[in-house]
Amino acid sequence: MVKDIIVGANYGFKDWLIQRATAAIMALYTVVLAVYIFCLSPLDYDSWRGIFAGTGLASTAMRFATFLFIVSLTYHAWVGVRDIWMDYVKSTGLRLTLHVLTLLALIGNAGWAVQILWRL
Repeated sequence: MVKDIIVGANYGFKDWLIQRATAAIMALYTVVLAVYIFCLSPLDYDSWRGIFAGTGLASTAMRFATFLFIVSLTYHAWVGVRDIWMDYVKSTGLRLTLHVLTLLALIGNAGWAVQILWRL
């Protein structure tokens, strides 16, 4: 009896599902943010800051939604770029280096975005 040899990391379906879920979260956030922007009468810095910096339920919800967007964007980018490195970079050492640099950049950018969000 011949057994099938499965190679690779077997990420396929899980990665596909994560990409779709994070894309759906980001699309929904974009629609909600667009509605907020179109509903603001004077589109200036104070009204923009008011979306996130208030103490009410709407500002807290928007801040949480923005945090969820940042996390989704970071994870979406990680899965996509990681798959590119795995598919096209054959040298294990170079691929590992690119993975680490990508993770550092994504985590740094996400941390910076969250810091900006909570500083408002």
